[in-house]
Amino acid sequence: MSATDVDVNVAIDEEAWERRPGLADRLAGAARAAWAAADRPPRLEGAASGAEIGIVLADDALVHRLNRDYRGKDKPTNVLSFALLDDEDEEVEAVAGAPILVGDVILAHGTVEAESDAQGKTLDDHATHLVVHGVLHLLGYDHETDEDADRMERLEARILDGLGIADPYMDGMRPEPRPE
Repeated sequence: MSATDVDVNVAIDEEAWERRPGLADRLAGAARAAWAAADRPPRLEGAASGAEIGIVLADDALVHRLNRDYRGKDKPTNVLSFALLDDEDEEVEAVAGAPILVGDVILAHGTVEAESDAQGKTLDDHATHLVVHGVLHLLGYDHETDEDADRMERLEARILDGLGIADPYMDGMRPEPRPE
């Protein structure tokens, strides 16, 4: 599959995101860039009908609820990724002409805005980074070990550089390890 074989659908569920002209298109482009740069699981490589990724621009309340219900963490977070193909043994059932649903990346506006302010980044650049990060999670990348984190961070930095965004890890910030 190539970068053109992935459809990216952006849903805006929080009004504050709508005040960012062009952001939805920018985030869809970032998801496509991550898709193009990343190694994909073999079961996705063989899919003949393309793939689909969803991006949901949500509020903190929704992300908090999802984080609590699905990760057991009763607090908001900046981004959540829900891979629909999480299980390595899961068979991909392709329907002729229909894309393989890879998963969703969900951003929490309040948390993303607070982090971007605290880190001296634009909200658009920070959200773009989080979408790249989230798509890589959908494709099986993680940061559970230092080696995995280094691999994922290098790839994120390379993708972001191609999008004109500075390396977010230059200041030593690392994503919070999370159980898969």
